Amino acid sequence: MKILVTGFMPFGGETVNPAYEAVRRLPTQIAGADIATVEIPVVYRKGPAAVEAAIDAEKPDMVLCVGQAGGRAEITPEFVGINYANFRIPDNEGFQPLSVKLEKDGPDAYFATLPVQAMVDACKEKGVPANVSYSAGTYCCNEVLYELLYALDHRHPGVRGGFVHVPYLDSQAANLKAGTPSMSLERITEGLTAMVAAMVEHEGEDIVSASAGCEH
Repeated sequence: MKILVTGFMPFGGETVNPAYEAVRRLPTQIAGADIATVEIPVVYRKGPAAVEAAIDAEKPDMVLCVGQAGGRAEITPEFVGINYANFRIPDNEGFQPLSVKLEKDGPDAYFATLPVQAMVDACKEKGVPANVSYSAGTYCCNEVLYELLYALDHRHPGVRGGFVHVPYLDSQAANLKAGTPSMSLERITEGLTAMVAAMVEHEGEDIVSASAGCEH
């Protein structure tokens, strides 16, 4: 089995992005699966194109894209990507699409095809805070998630995919307002490693698999 894991370049004036910093530190094998990694641009249309180029090159069984969500305190697999772009800031080439549909012939949303609840459970078992997120926003992260799932649906049958957001690094938060949530690079990497292992263990299971019962 092969898993492709992507991480974004820095953006928004930052000099580092915890997404790729953690991704490039992943082991070359996790739970028996070969891990391929690639850095992708924070640029409208070019980010998804880089992901699909890596899919064509690596021929993975699963794809996990990783991005930064400043302000979140947990590692958060995304449940759904929406067919909509409304960038709160320009991308790294200065482009800022507003109220744009990503794919004219695409559905309003795609659900991730990875076992997100099992991924959260595995991360928590390592003592790393995690939770399922039900909104990937409307910036490049959501664009990459939606376009990944659109590409898998149309051109890469049988390949599963999804997206995970990670918090600021501690070093980033030190320059922001007091109380800004953050996480060490070591913990982010440990959490992502646990999530990838859960992807392997629960391959082919439903998006909400491996959760123990329901909460009322």
